[in-house]
Amino acid sequence: MIGTVLCYVLLPAVRLLQALRDAFSTCQKNVLLAKSPSTQIEGVFAATTGRSVPEEQEALLQQWLEEVGNLPTSESVPAASKISVTLTSAWLEGSELLMTSLSDLNTSPEVTQCADQQLLELNTLASSELQDHAVAELARLPAEETVTVAGSAPWAAGVPQTDHQTAGCDGLNVEVLNDDPAVLSWSLACDAETVPPVLPARPIQDAVPFYPVPTEVPYHEILWRDWEDLSVQPCVLEQVSENTSLFEFRVMSYNILAQDLVEQGLDLYVHCHPDILSWNYRLPNLLQEIQHWDPDVLCLQEVQENHYWEQLEPTFKEMGFACFYKRRTGMKTDGCAVCYKHSRFQLISLSPVEYFRPGLDILNRDNVGLVLLLQPVLPEDLDLKAVSPLCVANTHVLFNPRRGDIKLAQVALLLAEIDKIARTTEGGYYPVILCGDLNSVPNSPLYKFIRNGELCYHGMPAWKVSGQEDFSQQLYPRKLLAPLWPSSLGVTDKCQYVTLCQPKKLGRREYSRDFLLQFRFCEVACERPPQLVLLEGVTDAKPVASAREHSVVTAVLKTHDSLSFLGKQCLFVCRCSGVIQHGLNLTSVYSHFLPHRGRPEVTTMPMGLGATVDYIFYSAEPVESKAGECGCRLYKDGALKLLGRLSLLSEDVLLMANGLPNPFCSSDHLCLLASFGLEISSL
Repeated sequence: MIGTVLCYVLLPAVRLLQALRDAFSTCQKNVLLAKSPSTQIEGVFAATTGRSVPEEQEALLQQWLEEVGNLPTSESVPAASKISVTLTSAWLEGSELLMTSLSDLNTSPEVTQCADQQLLELNTLASSELQDHAVAELARLPAEETVTVAGSAPWAAGVPQTDHQTAGCDGLNVEVLNDDPAVLSWSLACDAETVPPVLPARPIQDAVPFYPVPTEVPYHEILWRDWEDLSVQPCVLEQVSENTSLFEFRVMSYNILAQDLVEQGLDLYVHCHPDILSWNYRLPNLLQEIQHWDPDVLCLQEVQENHYWEQLEPTFKEMGFACFYKRRTGMKTDGCAVCYKHSRFQLISLSPVEYFRPGLDILNRDNVGLVLLLQPVLPEDLDLKAVSPLCVANTHVLFNPRRGDIKLAQVALLLAEIDKIARTTEGGYYPVILCGDLNSVPNSPLYKFIRNGELCYHGMPAWKVSGQEDFSQQLYPRKLLAPLWPSSLGVTDKCQYVTLCQPKKLGRREYSRDFLLQFRFCEVACERPPQLVLLEGVTDAKPVASAREHSVVTAVLKTHDSLSFLGKQCLFVCRCSGVIQHGLNLTSVYSHFLPHRGRPEVTTMPMGLGATVDYIFYSAEPVESKAGECGCRLYKDGALKLLGRLSLLSEDVLLMANGLPNPFCSSDHLCLLASFGLEISSL
């Protein structure tokens, strides 16, 4: 019974190895027939028709190489390299070992009878299918050179590929890569038949798997972004009358991914082919994308310093931009840049912001920001017209999801600087546009603080501020306590500099003792005011000449001290209430949801997980109505009107394109683009 079972199990393997052995023997014979005298080859193969010996195989290879070397140049095949000889020898030795180990099984008593019964069938199979099987095996070799032998089928001799340009590229065709529309032209009007190379998707641990793009679908069709014209909406048409002129301009916010950060965090981009991560590949893509959308104001984050001064700034100046750059403090090599077209705007003031404050744990990181006040340039035919200045701010907030306290303090510093730059002489604000990578998701406490103008932070876990990750299982999370920053910072809880707060009313004086003593003999001091509180021993006695001075002065001083104490108590309560505010009235350009797809918008995709962390906020007018269920403040457009925006994508769409970056989008963030209009008024 056991012998029968082993017979049926080992019979297919015996058949296969017998066929392979005969195929290799026939292949060697035909190759040598093409290059050596027939009498020598017949003698050699006649002696080795049985079981092959490794020494005999080496002799055959050596003889074949000698014969090839003696042939004329016109008849010889390309010389095989040492790698070819080694691989061929190892291939034959491996097959011989395999056949030897299995052929020894034929001597086992359990399978001897079965093998004898099937010997005739094996011989028939080898004779009928031998040549076809050998041809199929040799057709799998990578490079082929056909050798025609009289009276035999054509055979192929393998030549290994040793091209260093393609070594280690995972089969990426360099010529096809250079023809990629993402390199030649970012324009979406490119030929639909042009297909970029399909790069292999690499697995990512603990993340959503990436799916390769089908070859028949170009990248620019998958990542197509629509322009949403908001100027035709009824709510905008109602606010813009027929006689109102608008100064229209476009603002772009873009985190372009510094190359140093790519090389420091390659684990984040294991799904990308190394070629599309190189700066020489990404730079043309980024410049073509910016040039395609043609913004008037450009806010960039993660701009590497040497790339900015050597490549980006010269290119932007040729495109008509005036550029300003602020590198992160410390040893960081990237920063933020704000560029504007000098034909559309003129610079009024520039204020770089450094969030690092020595000695303060709440502000010990190297992030920075830029705040500019720009004056729009009107056409010459509008000499008697005027338009309000525009405040543009750009920043990149700390990434660390656990340190929401630092993020909140950094945003408060930026808002204090905006309050300083954008404040008008009447006490109001010029229109403000705030761009940047805030490393916070929509509807997080930090997002609500910017949009609603108020946040109660006392006792809040620090990780909850940005909403990037959930650390609720942490036993002892860091919590925010009031006051969030010390008074030595010079910033109030209303995100204003102390030195720039509203001045005291004119005519108000400090009631010091010396000041009050000037009125010790006046008639008013001798009369008891009707509203004066009756204090025993102080205000109950009628003033006399000797006691009049002491009683009145003492009463007023006590009253002043009481008021001063109450004021200090109120100030202490405000500082320790755990509430911060600002009065800029900012709202987001994007709604953070795609209604036609039923999915949230995505601006970045770290490790295959989509999220929104990039924003464009702009000044609007709050609507006097009850807050909704979510507690969000409602806005309507004021002097600065939102006219359009470039739609964002959802996570599933980006997964189809193998995430970010990819051959078409050369950053791990999507660019944000919005069109605005400033009301033009008469002088």
